[in-house]
Amino acid sequence: MKADPTAQAALLELQAQDSMLAQLQHRKLNLAEHAAITELEVQVKELDGQRVELDTEVSDLTREQKKADAEVELVRNRRTRDEERLNSGAITNPKDLESLQHELVALERRIGTLEDAELEVMEKLEDAQRRLGAVEADLHSLKADLREKVTTRDAAVTVIDEQVKDAQAERASSTEWIPDDLLAVYDKVRAQYGGLGAAALRARRCEGCRLEINGADLRELGSAPDDEVLRCPECSRILVRTPESGL
Repeated sequence: MKADPTAQAALLELQAQDSMLAQLQHRKLNLAEHAAITELEVQVKELDGQRVELDTEVSDLTREQKKADAEVELVRNRRTRDEERLNSGAITNPKDLESLQHELVALERRIGTLEDAELEVMEKLEDAQRRLGAVEADLHSLKADLREKVTTRDAAVTVIDEQVKDAQAERASSTEWIPDDLLAVYDKVRAQYGGLGAAALRARRCEGCRLEINGADLRELGSAPDDEVLRCPECSRILVRTPESGL
């Protein structure tokens, strides 16, 4: 392939811009905030699951306490009515009086049992509410940390995206000096060899593979016309001659 030496030299500038774009992309994908955000998201999800479970537990215990309160109140009301009947003097039959007194004793025992159960439920509810409050506080703190990391990440991405935009503009300017056929070969080689399609020849060494070219190959390269597009005999990348090539 033939190409003007100026166009060949422009490949080095184009390669520098493509390498910069690759570095920016790598930096964008590997920002420290990405890992921190992922870890925080996992923690938030796990803690939010605990919050849902505790919220359900609190709701269940609240219903249970209301039920216990209602049962105690119902028996207390029954005891109050019986006491009022007993104290009213309306019941004169000894058997009825004895029966009512027995019922009052039974109601008192029932109230004691229900109040113990009510107290147990209340203690469980208070403990669940305490644990829910602690989880909600931790969750609030984690979400604040997550928002901060996302903000920092987004700011870093914005800076990188601006740098990418500038580098792409410079790349577009550089390609104006390179013929389409040479650019096509460069892009193909760059795709094959890890993003490095063109390299300078300096001090008899290819800066793509970093290997020194042997004497025979070097003489062959040196005898090629200036407009001949060279390829490195070691790595097959486009080899661009420089004043320091050593040919």
